Amino acid sequence: MNRSVRKGRIAAVSATAAMLGLVGACGTDEAGGEGGGGQQGGGKNIADPVTVTYDGGMYVLDGNTLEVQADVELDGFNRLNPAGDDRHVVVSTSEGFQLFDAVAGEMTDVAFPGAEPGHVVRHAGRTVLFTDGTGEVRSFDPHDLGDGMPETEEYTTEHPHHGVAVELENGGMVVTLGDEEERNGIAVLDENREEVTRNEDCPEVHGESAAQGEAIAVGCEDGVLIYKDGEITKVDSPTEYGRIGNQSGSPESPIILGDYKQDEDAELERPTEVALVDTEKKKLERVKLPASYTVRSLARGPEGEALVLGTDGKIHVIDETSGELTDSIDVIGEWSEPMEWQEPRPAIFVRGSTAYVSDPGEKQLHAVDLESGEVTGTADLDQAPNELSGTLHEH
Repeated sequence: MNRSVRKGRIAAVSATAAMLGLVGACGTDEAGGEGGGGQQGGGKNIADPVTVTYDGGMYVLDGNTLEVQADVELDGFNRLNPAGDDRHVVVSTSEGFQLFDAVAGEMTDVAFPGAEPGHVVRHAGRTVLFTDGTGEVRSFDPHDLGDGMPETEEYTTEHPHHGVAVELENGGMVVTLGDEEERNGIAVLDENREEVTRNEDCPEVHGESAAQGEAIAVGCEDGVLIYKDGEITKVDSPTEYGRIGNQSGSPESPIILGDYKQDEDAELERPTEVALVDTEKKKLERVKLPASYTVRSLARGPEGEALVLGTDGKIHVIDETSGELTDSIDVIGEWSEPMEWQEPRPAIFVRGSTAYVSDPGEKQLHAVDLESGEVTGTADLDQAPNELSGTLHEH
């Protein structure tokens, strides 16, 4: 394996931002107050930013009022993820990862170029970027982002692949194994990036989540691998083909919420069951839902409850311990998953006790109080929202 570890300050080069072509143009001039720019030196001061992409740009909304505070030009299909602090989000573009100052409503010059930027993972006070096209893994402390390019540690997998990496509390790392042809498991590395253990019994490994007690789960097409307390355990799916890919974990619960697909030959499977994986008991339970859902439907509530945005327009609330469906919150109308995963479809983003739900068909974004089950606000947008994310609250 090609192990390359590099610590140190990496200079932020403004030319990189120019290469990515991501200089944002703010088209909305609502008063936002002073400051909020960090290394960007100005901009707005948007409260609790929520970000949504559309074809040709990105909106930044005030998370409390749902007023659009910034409209940023952004070409191509772009993905969004929280950067790990209360100010920034990571934008994945065709050229790499770019840091966006959501509070200021403007793009920064902090960039991590590379082909096919993939998963962004936050755990143990670190944010890890995995670049599929190069196998580069880059991790940093998100609280350093206000000072320009953060001190970054780098590691390169043996082969580029669609993968993911999680940095652990002890400085070690869990990283997927694979190449461009197949993916088959995970390796656990120590703080010096030397391999400690591995498991290659995870065909088509995809997706990750962290649960209570630093249990790290990664999905397989026949179950899930769980790394905890120095050991890797395989939990098999109860069906011959039972693919778990997209997952959502919570520090409040030892149980992982995952999607569950059973038709290996489907061009587009619209699943109606989710998986609840107990990382302590090493058990997998399936929960039947009254509607199907998609890759952007999974989230967790403030107490660890499992949330699934269904194609019936409801947020289905599942007690993750019992598997009981405890509530179904009406938010939007019925919808159908498009054939192409890049096409807009409703999405859910949860911060604290508020769930934000996008509705591309109506060009709207809703805020839902998870405690009362009430829709507390709605934003009407000029363009259909696609990706949905935002900043995180500090703890």
